[in-house]
Amino acid sequence: MEIENILAKNITAAGEKAAYDAACKRLLANKVILAWIMKSCMEEYKAHSINEIAERYIEGIPQIAEAAVNPDEDGYEGSEQIRGAKNEDSTIQEGTITYDIRFLAIVPGTGEMIRLIINVEAQNDFYPGYPIIKRALYYCSRMISSQYGSEFTETHYEKIRKVYSIWLCPNPPKKRENTITRYCVQEENLVGQVLEQKENYDLLTVVMICLGHAGDDNYTGILKLLDVLLSSDKEAEEKKKILQEDFDIAMTKTLESEVSAMCNLSKGVEERGIAIGLERGMERGLERGLEAATLNAIRNLMETLKLTAEQAMEALKVPEEEKVKYTGMLKS
Repeated sequence: MEIENILAKNITAAGEKAAYDAACKRLLANKVILAWIMKSCMEEYKAHSINEIAERYIEGIPQIAEAAVNPDEDGYEGSEQIRGAKNEDSTIQEGTITYDIRFLAIVPGTGEMIRLIINVEAQNDFYPGYPIIKRALYYCSRMISSQYGSEFTETHYEKIRKVYSIWLCPNPPKKRENTITRYCVQEENLVGQVLEQKENYDLLTVVMICLGHAGDDNYTGILKLLDVLLSSDKEAEEKKKILQEDFDIAMTKTLESEVSAMCNLSKGVEERGIAIGLERGMERGLERGLEAATLNAIRNLMETLKLTAEQAMEALKVPEEEKVKYTGMLKS
């Protein structure tokens, strides 16, 4: 099957940081992998098979960030790799954002389409100076507002399509490992009882997929699949075996070469990382040591003097631009 061929080919592309990130996105943009994510995280597809989702419901070719396209493009030809739908959003006042992977999918039973974006956050710091969930919600908002002029005009708000922002976090805090969390709009009656049609308010959903490691009861299904797929520790043969036996993903020659290539890139990243680490280890070590000491000092002040986190950071003269980082670290 062609889908299996390209998946096999893409499982192999991860080396130096940029190449590794691009390889991850290419792997995740494969329709079979996206179908697994959709079935595991989206209520619209839970009752459908992986092959059915990949072949019938993913529309066109998912677009990968490395090649942004016109936001209003449509009518893509079928392919196993997703490269289509509005990879870039631009507004005069808010600037341009480029989504890692973006595509359209048909809602089973309705024939309608919803917009999907998947963001791959391959960063060690789960708290990059701001809460990731807020960025995800912002992306959803941009995907909704960008529909004006293409999906609806004037006051035809009934034509707004639902959007998803699905975030994959390979290195989350310990407490978030092997978890999948959904954030969505829900109806809540404060006075009286009314029941609005769900499709009128269920317009945006954020899903956070936080990977972990084996040994956890949750380490199964999509969490295991993605961990194996993106692992820099497992050899190509081991990956192929797991994908075939545990997830029924057939390995063709092309897929096998992709798996091997990704593993080679992973080794390249590791080797280069060791070299850079030897060169910069002292500087990084001092920086991390200072960070850990500051965090401990904040905690000590909060515990002994009963200060708030903000008061403790003020007392320690923590720079304003670093306060968000330490606030996040205190919560982890």
